[in-house]
Amino acid sequence: MHPNPTYRKTPVETSLAFARDRSFGILMINGPEGPLASHVPFVLSEDGRTAELHLVRSNPILRSLAAPVTALLAVSGPDGYVSPDWYGTPDQVPTWNYVAVHLRGTLSAQPSDTLRAQLDRLSAQLENRLLPKPPWRIEKVSDDVLARLLRMIAPCRLDILNVDSTWKLNQNKSAASRCGAADGVCSAGIGSETAALAALMRLAKA
Repeated sequence: MHPNPTYRKTPVETSLAFARDRSFGILMINGPEGPLASHVPFVLSEDGRTAELHLVRSNPILRSLAAPVTALLAVSGPDGYVSPDWYGTPDQVPTWNYVAVHLRGTLSAQPSDTLRAQLDRLSAQLENRLLPKPPWRIEKVSDDVLARLLRMIAPCRLDILNVDSTWKLNQNKSAASRCGAADGVCSAGIGSETAALAALMRLAKA
């Protein structure tokens, strides 16, 4: 997380809503031989206290869950390079704007009989974003194929103890400079999801 408090003022509820909307992050733990990381989709509970996810059974993180462990789920948002030329003021330097939410807590393996319901919740959450397309449902998979696939993955839960976020959107600049940079970011298209980043920059408050 960026140490500048200017970028750390976003309410927890807003950061949780952002993470819930993204539904994808990097799960990290300290493994026996060093850091372990896995990119995972997840379902964040309405109260923001738990994140449900699943891991393939060969994943080293899952093999480390004989007992609950401390974990971090890092959720990244739109990001992009900002050229100093876009501010319209002298003596500026380049930077990179981004949004990131860190969910810290305790990761644990869950009983296998909870997996099906967890997958139903995940697919429903994501399929509902595709409406009016009729939502895909797990019942479309034949029983033998589904049984084989379910044996390959295991359910996990992150009990969230802390939410930390950085919304680095040029809040340290004037509104005119920030919006000028947003225009530049939007037109240049450097980074990921730059149109979304530019929109957040225009809305940012110091």
